[in-house]
Amino acid sequence: MSSDFITGLDVGSTAVRVAVGTRAPERDKSSGIHIIGVAEVPSEGLSKGIITSIDDAVSSVSAALERAERMIGAEIRKAFVGISGSHIISQTSKGVVGVSRPDGEIRPEDVERAVEAARTVATPSNYEILHVIPKSFTVDGQSGVKDPVGMSGIRLEVDAEIIQGLSAQIKNITKCVYRTGIDIEDLVLGILATSEAVATPRQRDLGVAVANIGGSTTSVIVFEGGDPLHTAVLPIGSEHITSDIAIGLRTSIDVAEALKLRFGTASAKEVQKREEINLRDLGSPDAETVSRRYVAEIIEARVEEIFEKVDAEFRRIGRSGLLPAGVVLTGGGAKLPGMVEAAKRKLRLPASLGYPIGVTAITDKVNDLAFTTAIGLVLWGAALEERAPGKIGRMLSRFSAVEQVSKRIKKLFGSLLP
Repeated sequence: MSSDFITGLDVGSTAVRVAVGTRAPERDKSSGIHIIGVAEVPSEGLSKGIITSIDDAVSSVSAALERAERMIGAEIRKAFVGISGSHIISQTSKGVVGVSRPDGEIRPEDVERAVEAARTVATPSNYEILHVIPKSFTVDGQSGVKDPVGMSGIRLEVDAEIIQGLSAQIKNITKCVYRTGIDIEDLVLGILATSEAVATPRQRDLGVAVANIGGSTTSVIVFEGGDPLHTAVLPIGSEHITSDIAIGLRTSIDVAEALKLRFGTASAKEVQKREEINLRDLGSPDAETVSRRYVAEIIEARVEEIFEKVDAEFRRIGRSGLLPAGVVLTGGGAKLPGMVEAAKRKLRLPASLGYPIGVTAITDKVNDLAFTTAIGLVLWGAALEERAPGKIGRMLSRFSAVEQVSKRIKKLFGSLLP
């Protein structure tokens, strides 16, 4: 039945990707999600994670959903939707409340009030809160408490990470999805969902960064002590590498993209100096040979710039070169050969490619780095449904602001839905 499906919808700048999963019968948490369908179509109407044409974006999302429905043989009625883009900002906040019970025992309601107090942080008028993520609690001055429910105290404090998005963009992506006829179960920051798929609990506890290198943006999240410490979306991605090749070789974007995919590497020293490529083999109308070493040098320069910007985010929080579990690279841009070595060199950290952990699948696409966000959204949905009522996890999500937007837009398009 379609109600048993968990669907992740990743609306990216270069492609719209859908992943559909179900729970394994044994409900083993380490391998409890089985991916039964994936679909991918090129994006239209999006730039740098931001919707620039509603109609074009709706067409792309509809096409991806239709492909996924044909693959699973059932209708998709609801989805967990990822949101990204350089408009995403995050800040820390503190909430303080008094414990309500006379005996001083902290109840789930007290925790919820503390988190609600943290979310009253002053936000820009044109921004709305996507996530309020509790990082740690303090009970009567005792800091570092992960779950205070059941403890005794008078004063409860919470340190939280507030993730916000531009109201207009939240409304646009919500409107776009509702116009395809499906419901939004949750609107999730893409990199948060990605980290669900590629980072282990032990890595998050030790200190790890996940970098999702997409077409137009690179999303970064840093974990420490099991909780998100910092998030950022950088307006630079693998499309910039393609543009650099096109400019450097004075060729078309299509030829540059084909050249990057077939012969590209981020490690110029690995390429022989005499190795040459004929651009006519890649679709160029003219027979022109170029040095593969020169192409690699162009790619390496832009890749190093991407990692310099990532390291700048680490420096902002005092973690440059200081993450024991290193950095996990994922996203379509991470498939370029030499990326791991470039990351190790520029970030001075261990680096690895991030493939989905703890999922089984009927398709090899599950091991495509470009699909980690869509699969992460499925895992996010599964974890959200499994959480016991009142349990405080890392994924406290979608407070009233986004709910109100969703309700307004759903009502607006209610008459159009089949």
